[in-house]
Amino acid sequence: MAASRIVIENCAIATVDAHDTEYASGHVVVADHRIESVGAGPAPARLENVVRRVDGTGHLVTPGLVNTHHHFYQWLTRGLATDHNLFDWLVALYPTWARLDEQMVRAAAQGSLAMMVRGGVTTAMDHHYVYPRGTGDLSGAIIGAAAEMGVRFTLARGSMDRGVSDGGLPPDFAVESLDGALAATEATMDTHHDASFDAMTQIAVAPCSPFSVTTELLKQAAELARRKGVRLHTHGSETVEEEQFCKELFGMGPTDYFESTGWLGSDVWMAHCVHMNDADIAAFGRTGTGVAHCPSSNARLAAGIARVPDMLRAGVPVGLGVDGTASNESGELHTELRNALLINRLSAHGESALNARQALRLGTYGGAQVLGRADQIGSIEPGKLADLVLWKLDTLAHASIADPVTALIFGAAAPVTLSLVNGRTVVEDGHLTTVDEAAIARDTRSEAQRLARIAAQG
Repeated sequence: MAASRIVIENCAIATVDAHDTEYASGHVVVADHRIESVGAGPAPARLENVVRRVDGTGHLVTPGLVNTHHHFYQWLTRGLATDHNLFDWLVALYPTWARLDEQMVRAAAQGSLAMMVRGGVTTAMDHHYVYPRGTGDLSGAIIGAAAEMGVRFTLARGSMDRGVSDGGLPPDFAVESLDGALAATEATMDTHHDASFDAMTQIAVAPCSPFSVTTELLKQAAELARRKGVRLHTHGSETVEEEQFCKELFGMGPTDYFESTGWLGSDVWMAHCVHMNDADIAAFGRTGTGVAHCPSSNARLAAGIARVPDMLRAGVPVGLGVDGTASNESGELHTELRNALLINRLSAHGESALNARQALRLGTYGGAQVLGRADQIGSIEPGKLADLVLWKLDTLAHASIADPVTALIFGAAAPVTLSLVNGRTVVEDGHLTTVDEAAIARDTRSEAQRLARIAAQG
């Protein structure tokens, strides 16, 4: 059967390939769910079975954005504990999060996904680690919401087994047992993980953090992930308090602790990594351990500025993350492109910290590297999956910026005219095509109110 083709032409193109190839006016041809060709000028003549032609005049095409760290459930607790550092923020919100149920989690996933996808995300991930007892199939609810949205998705199936009574932060009734967490994680992989090239759903093993899981859970989780051939994810080196916690409890800093538990490697990525010294960064570079950089969340919680330029120079794979919307209320990844560049320029590297094209790479190819999918997504190259975004840059907001990549990164958030995932349209003229945005807004508002009432009752 002949391939159905979509042709996008007359647009600027930033391929984010190994050579940062760009075209001032070019074309992209999609055949079914793969990129067939990309190049300068109009598309090849006499293409067969073209089902759609898109005039991209005034637009920039980039790879779809890849989000590498998020907590969807936090959509229901946005705007709370706005003046807290990380530990105080967690203590303030854990009692509410511990009241989540399946209906709430699905609504929160829909809200979080809708904001990201509408803003150019084509591959999302969720680090969900709150599994209160008897609350339904939370993982299934999240995966179902992503499938309905049509987004490529990784669920980092999280876990916690260190409650307050064991020196952790979460309430005891919100944590799992060691064996229960491992069994549930393995069952999620067996049910949902797809290892194929064009997979829409993948699972990672993701104990929450050093201060909410035991050493034994970290060790056995790493063994489980490697036995199953999936990736590993957790929080690391986010705050000064975390470093102090690790030194007091384990006699070493977070990076050395992670290495002692088998948690450094090319199949691992960690969120935040704000407080890392030269030896830590060198260890990540040596082992290929990835980082999810979350600039807005780091600023919201006053965690500090991650040393992204030093990580990149050391060969550390770095992608961008929204993080949960209780610490980044906008919930949008495309704003993180700009924030990553600006915040890192406040570091010792100054204006040389990051440029526009490096920021775009963090949000696309860098994210694909971190999720272990750089051979499939993250750049516009023939044979890769057709995850593409067409950004509108011919309005007042960008009218006087000549370079389209500079306009996208330095300028106001650009509207998305078209977004494709696997060659399927998920955004058209700034609106989601697969779900009802107004219904999602109503449902998430209702579920947030219900959660607040239940939490208030204790």
